[in-house]
Amino acid sequence: MEDDFGQDPETTELAEEALDASLAPSTRPGEGFIILAAAPIGNMADASARLIAWLGAADIVAAEDTRRLHRLVTSLDVKVGGAIISYHEHNEAVKTPELLAQVQAGKVLLMVTDAGMPSVSDPGFRLVSAAVAAGVKVTAAPGPSAVLTALALSGLPTDRFCFEGFLPRKSGERAARLHDLAVEKRTMVFFEAPHRLEAMLRALHTAFGPARPAAVCRELTKTYEEVIRKPLSGLLEWAEENQIRGEIAIVVGGSPDADPGTPEDHVAAVNELMTQGMRMKEAVAVIAHDVHVSKRELYSAVLAARS
Repeated sequence: MEDDFGQDPETTELAEEALDASLAPSTRPGEGFIILAAAPIGNMADASARLIAWLGAADIVAAEDTRRLHRLVTSLDVKVGGAIISYHEHNEAVKTPELLAQVQAGKVLLMVTDAGMPSVSDPGFRLVSAAVAAGVKVTAAPGPSAVLTALALSGLPTDRFCFEGFLPRKSGERAARLHDLAVEKRTMVFFEAPHRLEAMLRALHTAFGPARPAAVCRELTKTYEEVIRKPLSGLLEWAEENQIRGEIAIVVGGSPDADPGTPEDHVAAVNELMTQGMRMKEAVAVIAHDVHVSKRELYSAVLAARS
């Protein structure tokens, strides 16, 4: 599918001027490459200069939804200079070889999805994987990210986190996934559709316990942006009492560290390492590190047990 979206010539000139050496990747003349460009997740003012420039300069724009692309370029007053190709989860297996062949022939391909960064819970990974395997250059025009925005606004620890995307829809598969994540110590970020949010929060409540801190981030960067920060029990109650709309990210605190117990509780583990040939000092250091107890106190407990 190909379209042509119009634009003011003056805007086109400005976009072309933005494509200076600092904005374009280093390539040989005539060498094709792929740009993954982050699109606004709500507020169109978040569109980057590089996104705007490449929309006008790329030979091909692969869009998850051409209607959404039309709204984007209309809002930005940008003219798409190249061919527009529909590229989404239902046709990417077929379209990927075709697009890759055009890039290998020297075309510049811009990949955009409905919001955020392509390939992150969106189409794009298959194209990137094929490009890497073929030795085709892939670069990015970074920008808005619902994952990082939700994480930053959640008020939960940001030093270590993981992105889990959408949980399985089937309750059994969802429960199995959450069972594995129940001991995850990093802050977790999920996506969910508004009509499934209550069921998801109930599953989180069951798997992680009612007191686990979390945040529901709704309509990020939009007019009705809302961040609800409560324990899972409070979020579930909120979801039960309200009709939830909009795009949603859920951030959940990691599992709190388990009680390390007393040094005496870990003497047997030290002895087990010693039977495998490790010296007592080394065995004590390994176990003390793993279970977060004092090395000196554990060493004393081992000596006391041997006397």
